Amino acid sequence: MSDESVAGGDGVLPMFPLGAVLLPGEEIPLQVFEPRYLDMIEHCVGSPDRLRFGVVLIARGHEVGGGDERTGVGTVARITSCRPVSGGRLHVGCVGEHRIAVDEWLPDDPYPRARVRVWPDEPAEVEPADLDALTDQITALTDLAEGLTRDRGVAKLHIPDWDDVAGEPGDRAFALARELPLGPLDRLRVLSAPDAAHRVRALTEGLADAVAGLRFRLGRPD
Repeated sequence: MSDESVAGGDGVLPMFPLGAVLLPGEEIPLQVFEPRYLDMIEHCVGSPDRLRFGVVLIARGHEVGGGDERTGVGTVARITSCRPVSGGRLHVGCVGEHRIAVDEWLPDDPYPRARVRVWPDEPAEVEPADLDALTDQITALTDLAEGLTRDRGVAKLHIPDWDDVAGEPGDRAFALARELPLGPLDRLRVLSAPDAAHRVRALTEGLADAVAGLRFRLGRPD
């Protein structure tokens, strides 16, 4: 897949730094109100071949006002809907497509832009032991989530297992990460994994963090 499939011929893509990680295949609604991003969306929807921008996590700083520090890996977001709402804002529906790496940030004029390239997975085999470790964490999370629902009345979490999703191993790991309760940094580690094997391990480590958090909430020892 060429860089031109997600950006112009020079590989430059409009960018939307967020306080969240967008994963491939994930839907995300955006409320756009800053003038620079209103200009960006107007540019994107002005032509059918410009309905895409990049989303990266803000490593430090805020979404509003600029001056933030941004991560160098992200996801192309394709605009699926755009409608005006009150206060001069736009409600923009998007879906994550391809993972990208940022090669160069350009001046934020008139909005953030970067020179990017598609970052496909490297070849790798997922070891059965790694899948077993992932399954163990999913089982632990499921048990704790059921306890949270039973004891605290918390809404039941939808927790899929590896066999519940289809596709190649790397895509299956992304599918699980979209559904499971991972924090932004754990989601970034999943997105940044160079191949399916490392992604499964990153997902397992992120789930271990989620399991530890639920155990703390329930007052259960390890």
